[in-house]
Amino acid sequence: MTDSTFEADARAASGADMSGPGASPKASHQARWDAIFSLTLGVFGLVTAEFLPASLLTPISADLGISSGTAGQTVTVTAIVAAIAGPAVVIGTRSLNRRWTLFGLTALLVIASALAALANGLTLLLVSRVLLGIGLGGFWAMAGALAMRLVPIDHLPRAMAIIFTGVSVATVTAAPLGAYIGSTLGWRAAFVIAGAVGILALLAQMVTVPSLPPAGHAGLGTMAAVLKRPKIRIGLFATLLIVAGHFAGFTYIRPYLEEVPHFDVEMISLVLLAYGIGGFFGNIVGGMITERSATMGVVFASSLIAASAVILATLGVSPVASAVAATLWGFAFGALPVSIQSYITRAAPDEAESAGALLLTTFQIAISSGAVLGGLLIDLQGPIGVMSFLGVAAILGAFVMVARGGRQVQLSEG
Repeated sequence: MTDSTFEADARAASGADMSGPGASPKASHQARWDAIFSLTLGVFGLVTAEFLPASLLTPISADLGISSGTAGQTVTVTAIVAAIAGPAVVIGTRSLNRRWTLFGLTALLVIASALAALANGLTLLLVSRVLLGIGLGGFWAMAGALAMRLVPIDHLPRAMAIIFTGVSVATVTAAPLGAYIGSTLGWRAAFVIAGAVGILALLAQMVTVPSLPPAGHAGLGTMAAVLKRPKIRIGLFATLLIVAGHFAGFTYIRPYLEEVPHFDVEMISLVLLAYGIGGFFGNIVGGMITERSATMGVVFASSLIAASAVILATLGVSPVASAVAATLWGFAFGALPVSIQSYITRAAPDEAESAGALLLTTFQIAISSGAVLGGLLIDLQGPIGVMSFLGVAAILGAFVMVARGGRQVQLSEG
């Protein structure tokens, strides 16, 4: 069975889903690209706020009197909370209109950013990261299902590519501008800007997102049933490997750039900018590949991540090699989210929110475990050890998808 067969299955299931209580049968045929772009703005704000600490570890730790390792774990806290919050939000709000649920999640971005900017110690900073994790987890769990209800299923990869453009643009702006703002206006100003983006996103969503009555049967039992699907398990396992490796490296990319090629703050900002620009174009290319085959999109992304890790681990002392490898890394990871999200959504179009919650949980577990492993490796083996782990994890993820992900297993119900 091919990806096109799953498109047909998804189209049929989507049509059935749209005929559920309170939903218009025509909804699946009306493309709401304005709403898709408002989701893009929201995810831009969320991802910007999530990964600001990665480029601000030094000033945050100095200002709050904590170690860089402890400051880095603020990324871990957000990931752990998001992993729990994703399924919890999907289940807890299953009787609510998804439009209002979306507004609440975006509002949490605004509140979390304000608290981070006002933090005078680790406690308040962690509270802000917990709230951000709830907003982030809920959004990611519902992203695929929202996109599938806002555009025809044939346009799902394109819609997801547009939404994930927000991730790419956030990577372009959050890391380099975060580092620059942290050294000029102070790290708190970076979170103020993230909060302002959240306000703009909320206003845009209020104007563009239509009423989206509850659909599907979100619950622990449904998630357990979805998890039994072979294609879902393959995608989640590959995600765990690739994303854990990525965030083991990315969380500590600044220490790597400082200690291996010995870049200063200005050069680090430029390299992170190149990383982000690479991610922007990788997202576009990933969407194009995914329209043909989601499996190939995941393999393409993970293989390039592994290649960039090999360069960083072996030739990283060269400033040129480090800059080129970081740009390739950004390009490769930019292609991954749209590919894996489309892969998972196609595998369970009849329960897209439950499948999205499972993917979100796996993604966030991978982020948190990757950040923890990265912290251990950088203390024990230094930055080269972190990048070596990135390469091994990424190539294993590609192997899983090549060996098993391309086999379209027919689900046997009952």
